[in-house]
Amino acid sequence: MSSPHPLDPLTSEEIQAAVSIVRAKSKENLHFNIVSLHEPRKAELSPWLAARAARLKPGRMADVCVIAPGGKVADIIVDLNSGTILSWDWVEEVQPIITMEELQLVEHVVRLDPMVIQQCELSGISKDEMHKVYCDPWTIGYDERFGSKARLQQALMYFRPDLDDCQYQYPLDFCPIYDADKRAIVYIDIPAVRRPLRRETPINYHSAAIHAQGGYRQDLKPLNITQPEGPSFTLDGREISWQNWKFHIGFNYREGIVLSDIGFNDKGIMRPIFYRLSLSEMVVPYGNPEHPHQRKHAFDLGEYGAGYMTNSLALGCDCKGHINYLDAEFAARDGKVRLIKNAICIHEEDNGILLKHTDFRDDSVIVTRARKLIIQQIFTAANYEYAVQWIFHQDGTIQLEIKLTGILNTYAIAPGEDTKGWGTEVYPGVNAHNHQHLFCLRIDSNVDGPKNTAFMVDAVPSDEPVGSANNKYGNAFYAKRTKLATTGEAVTDYNGATVRTWDLCNTNKLHLYSNKPSSYKLVSREVPNLLPKEGSLVWKRAGFARHAVHVTKYRDDQLWAAGRHVPQTSGETDVGIPAWIGDGLEAIENEDIVLWHTFGLVHFPAPEDFPVMPAEPMTVLLRPRNFFLNNPVMDVPPEKSVTPSQVAVAAAANQA
Repeated sequence: MSSPHPLDPLTSEEIQAAVSIVRAKSKENLHFNIVSLHEPRKAELSPWLAARAARLKPGRMADVCVIAPGGKVADIIVDLNSGTILSWDWVEEVQPIITMEELQLVEHVVRLDPMVIQQCELSGISKDEMHKVYCDPWTIGYDERFGSKARLQQALMYFRPDLDDCQYQYPLDFCPIYDADKRAIVYIDIPAVRRPLRRETPINYHSAAIHAQGGYRQDLKPLNITQPEGPSFTLDGREISWQNWKFHIGFNYREGIVLSDIGFNDKGIMRPIFYRLSLSEMVVPYGNPEHPHQRKHAFDLGEYGAGYMTNSLALGCDCKGHINYLDAEFAARDGKVRLIKNAICIHEEDNGILLKHTDFRDDSVIVTRARKLIIQQIFTAANYEYAVQWIFHQDGTIQLEIKLTGILNTYAIAPGEDTKGWGTEVYPGVNAHNHQHLFCLRIDSNVDGPKNTAFMVDAVPSDEPVGSANNKYGNAFYAKRTKLATTGEAVTDYNGATVRTWDLCNTNKLHLYSNKPSSYKLVSREVPNLLPKEGSLVWKRAGFARHAVHVTKYRDDQLWAAGRHVPQTSGETDVGIPAWIGDGLEAIENEDIVLWHTFGLVHFPAPEDFPVMPAEPMTVLLRPRNFFLNNPVMDVPPEKSVTPSQVAVAAAANQA
């Protein structure tokens, strides 16, 4: 089998081939949890990327995970070129990612379970209303009563009076536990103080509800986006070229969009910047300490998968303008191929002013407008939507912007009940708990080559006192650079007081003018601390979120910040980043390094967020510093350019 590019996702034919090869080696009835590209080793791929015509293209391999009867889990690597299995490892006391088919099955079981029906009746729901009972199945996180051997989900329960009503307005106060191997409810968590269903007047966001409240606003005129000559980017398979940028667009079940081999054509020289960029993990810890809410801390990538949960995007709704789409193909549990049309949209947008200057003496002016290239996916994690936009700018900046929308996770509250500060009653009977959204960005650095060094940079006042010879007037300040020479030294946190940033530098290449190393700067301002305390369940399980930045030496299979198999980990043993850092003594100066950055927001819900939440953005920038000789966008055609001499000539002509 062949593929246009070694980093392209597996085709449907390759998925089916991997499934057939695995089935031929086992007589058991296997459920396919993962069938995805096993990326070529960097030592093999890098030479091919540098000289494609002179090198053999790396072969295609599949990363497969299956679940066998009895809950047994196997990790398998399949060589698709030879049709052989390279490794087959049975792994114990781990639970792989939860698939969409597993999530959808829980609701059917819940509605028929006698124990659930009994609890619904106690909540004020009759047996003939069970078709109006819904649940959001979440992985159980970790519960010491059950451990990690049984594959469990917790069912967050809701009632929906009408099919079009927002179910999150009618939360129920008990939580069934579902065993995937038994396909049955095995336990129900019931609060000490019951909160019966409150059948308040529905508040909805669909068209009929808005028209019933007076209709949509009428003062919006059409805003059309057209590109009559088409877009300014070109696609060769999954490799894109735009405004000196060139890179590969991958996609997998877990991270969603993966960008690789990212380079910039600097006056005819293609300069490497990043080997690979992706969202590696995220965690959403909730802040209500009452049982069983301590279990609510979803690892949406490691437990469910940004690829598995991605939306099929539609022109004019999720994206506007001239759009190119890329599809996604995954293996379903039965080994068949599941297609998600338009999983990625690619388009350009106007981005306001790129550069401008007006001379106050004569009104001579230059103004150039910017545009940006957006690679976007949107995935739905139960109640929340995450719009992930990778934005490329003409000046060499890469921006990751994530927009949060969707619906708050809610819980029942009795009339007059005190939320105790752990949440907000956003509508009668609806308690929305405090929570965080923490994302981990994986940056595989390749700034002018693979040997890079990370620095922490702080804006600080001069060490010299006011009145001294070196700081007579006390106004001196500078950028204090701290080299992160070991993995331990690189464990650092954000400091807003010093507007802290981090540089990824090639210290072997100094700028001709500044004499500073060629660099890309990580600029991130939305960096809250992990609020659950040290030793808490979330703190133990989400080791990557304890600090804003970690730096590790590159290793091929260290892709996911919380480890390979995330559901039902206890956190008692370090996995992912804490395990890779170990004693913190490994040298990372002038090495092939990966920087891991955790950023996000703290959400204290408010009524304005309900019943559907306006999109809230957060952003991270990777900016060139001492990388280009000077401003790299002076060749972008201006909207207007009038020099002082042209002003003078025009004035003289008018006088004549």
